[in-house]
Amino acid sequence: MTEPPPEQPQPLPLRLHPRREPFEHGLIPLQKLIFTDATQTLTSIRDKLLQSPNTHNRINSAIVSETLQIAPEHARLVIDTIASVLYSDSDPLVVAKPDEVDAVGVNVYDLVIFLYVQSYKRLLVKGGHKDSAAVADVWPSTSAFDGFLSALTPLQLVRSNSRRSMPSQSDEEAHQLSYLQKHIGNIISLLADSVEGEGEESLVITMDKFEHLAFLIYFGEKGLEKTPLSQNAPFFANSDSSMPAVPVPASQVHDWILQNISNALDRISERAAAKENGQSQTSPDQDVLMTDVSPNFKASTSGKGPSFIEGISKQSYVKQAHELKGSFVKVVNCHESVIYVLAPLKYATVYGCSDATIVLGAVGKAVRIEHCERVHVIVAAKRICIANCRECIFFLGVNQQPLIVGDNHKLQVAPYNTFYPQLEEHMKQVGIDVTPNRWAEPIALGLVDPHDNLSHPAGVSDCQTESAHHLDPDQFTNFLIPNWLEGQASGPTKDNPFPLPDVYLSSQRRNENNLVEVKQILREAPLEDSKKKELSSALHVYFKDWLYASGNIRQLYCLQGE
Repeated sequence: MTEPPPEQPQPLPLRLHPRREPFEHGLIPLQKLIFTDATQTLTSIRDKLLQSPNTHNRINSAIVSETLQIAPEHARLVIDTIASVLYSDSDPLVVAKPDEVDAVGVNVYDLVIFLYVQSYKRLLVKGGHKDSAAVADVWPSTSAFDGFLSALTPLQLVRSNSRRSMPSQSDEEAHQLSYLQKHIGNIISLLADSVEGEGEESLVITMDKFEHLAFLIYFGEKGLEKTPLSQNAPFFANSDSSMPAVPVPASQVHDWILQNISNALDRISERAAAKENGQSQTSPDQDVLMTDVSPNFKASTSGKGPSFIEGISKQSYVKQAHELKGSFVKVVNCHESVIYVLAPLKYATVYGCSDATIVLGAVGKAVRIEHCERVHVIVAAKRICIANCRECIFFLGVNQQPLIVGDNHKLQVAPYNTFYPQLEEHMKQVGIDVTPNRWAEPIALGLVDPHDNLSHPAGVSDCQTESAHHLDPDQFTNFLIPNWLEGQASGPTKDNPFPLPDVYLSSQRRNENNLVEVKQILREAPLEDSKKKELSSALHVYFKDWLYASGNIRQLYCLQGE
């Protein structure tokens, strides 16, 4: 008697997830983009946009500006933001060069969904953060100099007396799902077409329109390749591409998505309950935060969600491309450290960091820097948003204007100032061009972010946030990434690929020449041994003060770790 063949393992069911991108990187704090009666207003806007001159339902920034009654630069900001969070990397808008964007235009239905979700309110962060930071005269805490140099001069440091803690990934996902559960019916109605009939059955949705819901949701495991949304829907699956699928009632689409959202929320609740009961979590789509595993973990690199770098303090920390699973990185609550993420990424978030230098390799979609103090950020990116930061310097190679929102103080921007061997390869992989570099053109929006779940005094939202100043060219220096961080890695990049503006280039050359002259003078100075010791001691003290004042003390953590 022959044995029956072994049972083949059944593939895991594809599950619905919200796309994080539009909620984390696709919200613009412009009051004119937020509608109290979103469905009614956006239906009118949709119809007006479809009647305007367009090609394949695509419109340019001039039409967006006129229809939404917003400034031309804000209309372009809307289109660039949509491009950074679109669900398809092959969309013409995503691959368009900066000077081609208006010729390509944004799809009307993507724009309408984008405008609808501007009503989304983010989860409150945990912990407080007062507007005025605590100021005190303090001795520096344990530093890279301890054990190497003599006593240090007291420095006046501005320190925050609180730490902002991001909501967990599960909490954020549940919050986004709950929002979609409430609003998906209205969003579907904006994609639907009217046909003869009465009531809900008079609205139908085509497969083409249905695919635009991929702006907000997807099916599959996090971090893995996503199939077209319609191929996961029973009413459109396996449709013949040569024959358009028959439109289905919008109510049927609505019921099906609601059921999948409900299932997803149930899974999150079950995982939370299991965690509270101390049960092991083996769910295949579970996000793992390092703080959930062990307080000693420095990073989480689950391919099913963002890679986290969290809680780094007083040290140098390096992540390279082969060490990251996925293209979304979050650097959270890191202090008095140097963080290197030398990899090609799609998205990056830096949150709640202080007194740190953070080098991000190449970020092809968007970077968000939020609630940081005295942080130096060095990044090559398509676009960057800076929110609620203080006394930070941003060394940028960016193809779009830096966006500055919220309550910011004493921010500075400067040209990109470093390189590593694979930098240009990584930039090419994610689609960042060397020109234009628009680091010097920050655009500042409202002081208050209407997407936060906070009550704000009336009228404050109309106040403009403090913009960023250009770093004094005399303060501009190159940032050296140590060669030993790269190990055996090699690449074609031998210098900063972003051309420096003349004033910064001249200052850099002048500083280099001054250094050569000072070395020569010191070498030839006819000084007695005692005077040489005095000079050496004085230079030593000034050098230490400069290291702390400039933030370059952080680079010595690289040596301390060796």
